[in-house]
Amino acid sequence: MSDSTASVSSAASAAAVAPATSGTGIVIAESATARGRRARIALRALQVVLALFYGLASALPKLIAHPSAVEPFEKIGWGSAGMYSIGVLELLGAVALLIPVLSSVAAVSLSALMVGAFITQVVVFDGQYAATPLILIVPLSLIAWARRGHNAELLRLIRRRS
Repeated sequence: MSDSTASVSSAASAAAVAPATSGTGIVIAESATARGRRARIALRALQVVLALFYGLASALPKLIAHPSAVEPFEKIGWGSAGMYSIGVLELLGAVALLIPVLSSVAAVSLSALMVGAFITQVVVFDGQYAATPLILIVPLSLIAWARRGHNAELLRLIRRRS
């Protein structure tokens, strides 16, 4: 490769990586790696926020038998056994959201719990808070889709153990 070809090539790659700004200082374009890095960070932050929500705001009241959790489960007819079971499943899902190889499966599992919560809200509680589980399914679906590559890795780990 000649020196002029190398300098044109390196100038083109530098232009592709460096963000271009207009006279106002607004970034017009950015590199795919910078966008990808930001997307990965945002997705990880979303996983942490959802894990905290499921672990602290959802599972904990059920596991400590807080009155706000006991009453709905009594109305459903599941009692304390159902309440503790759902609390444990939510806590396990919260922890699994933070483990990369389990995050996709955890998001799908928590989404399934939210479908059940939606149905329960509509049937037992006349849809009073039916939107909440549906709203939570949206970011869980995003995590499940974005982390779907981990499913093959998880299957390899399971097969290796068998």
